[in-house]
Amino acid sequence: MSEPLNPPESVYHLIPKEEVPSQKAQRYTSKYRPTVLLEEKATKDAMRTMGPAKVEVPSPERYLKKRSKEPKLHEKTQGSKEARHTSTARKPAVPARTDKPTMGIRTKRDSINTATAAPIRARPACVDTRGGHKQLLENSGLVPKYIKKKHYGEVPQYLQRLHEEEMRAQEKYDALVKEQREKRAMKHLTEKERGAALKGLKKSWDELHQEYQGLSFVADNESKKSHRLQLEVSMKQLEDDIQLFERFKTIYIPGK
Repeated sequence: MSEPLNPPESVYHLIPKEEVPSQKAQRYTSKYRPTVLLEEKATKDAMRTMGPAKVEVPSPERYLKKRSKEPKLHEKTQGSKEARHTSTARKPAVPARTDKPTMGIRTKRDSINTATAAPIRARPACVDTRGGHKQLLENSGLVPKYIKKKHYGEVPQYLQRLHEEEMRAQEKYDALVKEQREKRAMKHLTEKERGAALKGLKKSWDELHQEYQGLSFVADNESKKSHRLQLEVSMKQLEDDIQLFERFKTIYIPGK
């Protein structure tokens, strides 16, 4: 068992210990403290009097006069009413009773014929609310003015242009499809080609049949069984093709 580091009772505890006074850490003092104090003192000393230290003193010649702060009226101009009444220019004299008016002045305008030929008429309007809201009849949409236009009912030019572009694209697509169909069209085999194909089919059947005859009689695993089955399916397909070529003289095959 381990011994305690500090036993509760010991002879050494009877020896008096010296008390060491604790020292506080030095207080932080900014190095800018003297400069801040000087600036604050200079700012306070500048405002010790009533108001700012430097103020422009009013001149004795510009003392406050009576009615100096009242709003002043605009000065009279030549176009004002007072200026027109106080003008010194003389007006033309009034015509005398013996003066004769100027005669013989005629105008080419015939007011009577003008008024009868083109009388001033009110433009037709309509009231569309019971509150009396009024608007011109032409702008109300009730007048069929659009159907009387010159090109009314015709297909717009931009639609005709789009239709022509669509037709050209359709014709191009149809030509491409036709060309592809012609390439994939059925090809007719000649008698020589039919004979060569029939001979090749029989040769392939002979090769498969020879391979089939060489197989073991007992198929004891899956690989042998699958190989035998594959050969039988291939031979059966070749037999059907040979029978088809021998039965029909006209043969068509798909093109490349």
